Amino acid sequence: MANKISPQAYVDPAAKLGDNITIYPFAYIEGDVEIGDGCVFYPFTSVMNGTRMGKNNIVHQGTVLAALPQDFEFRGDKTELIIGDQNIIRENVVINRATYAGNKTQIGNGNCIMEGVHISHDTIIYHNCVIGYGSKIAGDCVIQDNAILSSNVVANPGVRVGRAAMVQSGCRFSKDVPPYIVATHNPIEYGGVNATILTNSGIAPNVQDNIAQAYRLIFNSMTSLFDALIQVREQVPDSQEIQNIIKFINDSKLGLISRT
Repeated sequence: MANKISPQAYVDPAAKLGDNITIYPFAYIEGDVEIGDGCVFYPFTSVMNGTRMGKNNIVHQGTVLAALPQDFEFRGDKTELIIGDQNIIRENVVINRATYAGNKTQIGNGNCIMEGVHISHDTIIYHNCVIGYGSKIAGDCVIQDNAILSSNVVANPGVRVGRAAMVQSGCRFSKDVPPYIVATHNPIEYGGVNATILTNSGIAPNVQDNIAQAYRLIFNSMTSLFDALIQVREQVPDSQEIQNIIKFINDSKLGLISRT
């Protein structure tokens, strides 16, 4: 199907557009841009150089994609923002492209990024995540599949949020949030297993119990984290979810949020 581009929008002739794209009045699209089929851009969206977008994304008013990095190390290098398919990006979102030549900020598929979110340079958001109203994600962060950041969350540079984890409203954190948990309060701390998402994801009740047992050892035991992981391996029945937890923790460079 033919594209529907308002004559009041600006689309650089060098931009590479797929089919069945809708661009409303006063949208602005630069030349070094690639957009897949079926995308929609509402008024006053800005799609800047370096954007590479897949199919069927919806971008709402006032959003800026591939904005220049807010990083003192940025020297004008050619970098990218990669966006997958079927994302909903609501009003007044800002997503920065990467800082250094050849690097990428990456957004996967099926994410919902709500109003007023800022996603900084070189951050990676995987698939089917929800980033709530006004949340701010600093540079070099990683948000894994099915994670939820509620409203006004502040993720400081380099942190990771594990798959199917939830960070409650207003939390600020500078360490990693492991998979399948709820993180709550300020200072942020472990608030239990995210049973709702686990159930909705089809995780069996016995596996959920095993995840809870693993986190009791990790967060509530009086041993070191190293010894707690040994206990998890020895005492908790193995599954892919338990392996995900162990790998996430072993890969952590910043350490975990508070153990209470």
